[in-house]
Amino acid sequence: MKKFLALLLALCLMLPCVAALADDTYEVALVTDVGNIDDHSFNQAAWEGVVAYAEANNKTYAYYRPSEDSTEARIEQIRAAVEKGAKVIILPGYLFEEAVTQMQHEFPEVAFIVLDTTPTAGEGSPAANTYSILYKEEQAGYFAGYAIVKDGYTKLGFLGGMAVPAVIRYGYGFVQGAEAAAKELDADVSIKYWYCDSFAPSDDIKTKMDSWYADGTEVVFSCGGGIYLSALAAAEAAEGVVIGVDTDQSYESDLIITSAMKGLKASVVLALTKFFDNGGKLPEDMAGAVANLGVESDAAGLPTDEHAWRFETFTVDEYNAVFEKVKNGELAVSNATDAAPAVEKITVDYQN
Repeated sequence: MKKFLALLLALCLMLPCVAALADDTYEVALVTDVGNIDDHSFNQAAWEGVVAYAEANNKTYAYYRPSEDSTEARIEQIRAAVEKGAKVIILPGYLFEEAVTQMQHEFPEVAFIVLDTTPTAGEGSPAANTYSILYKEEQAGYFAGYAIVKDGYTKLGFLGGMAVPAVIRYGYGFVQGAEAAAKELDADVSIKYWYCDSFAPSDDIKTKMDSWYADGTEVVFSCGGGIYLSALAAAEAAEGVVIGVDTDQSYESDLIITSAMKGLKASVVLALTKFFDNGGKLPEDMAGAVANLGVESDAAGLPTDEHAWRFETFTVDEYNAVFEKVKNGELAVSNATDAAPAVEKITVDYQN
């Protein structure tokens, strides 16, 4: 049944793209990184933002998927989108850094909205036709670590994809949140911490997760594209649980206890709204700018819908209280990526 629903979702996501292409031109384009628009993660959330805005505002739209994981393939699809008449192109993921650094100059009349990376131009800023959106992943990671420990879990795991800034911020935020909750509860908490150097599931990742769960790990925060599938497979065999990432992944499995989310869909909708409201060009506050979105923009947090809230003792009210502390500045979460967070109460086993 789950496979059928996943297939149905993928078909629904693809239909608007086909309709737009029937006219042979479109105004809004998205180029995927190494995944597709049905990856239940980064690409899909960005694509849902494109669809939501375009459908509500009668804009034509489509997506392109590179033929391989390379800068050349991504550039090829960006050029194809421009040839089809795209006025604005959404590029989700740090893998687009090199591609957009070149393309923003080759096509100065096209606007680029880049998620999770910052292209360089001269003094290290995006060009005037590029808007870069970064996220405060450390805040979402903090909430996940805090909540899971407050709910009674003490043997944790962090499975990161590649050790890129966004993933590191998720992981170090997770450590900070677990540390804070452990201090409040006076609990002994341990974390196994590992980057698998991939965003795709594999037998090797599952084997590693099997060993973690066999050694007593209760929950794994899986942070990086499709690697959550390897974590889930291991959790199912060991009766463990998993924390999802980027979007609400609760529908993937009953074993996903929560998800550390960032506002991908909402930020794409907002950026496209401002672009078209300004006559089809980036407004002054977006042109060549880098945004860093977090709790103040509701762009970092945990899902609180009833279907997604699977904690046994930690409540939504308790979550909202710590969320407000971060939002009003009472509680600061470090976004540093150059050194692991200092801890006193918990132990962290860094395995890379």
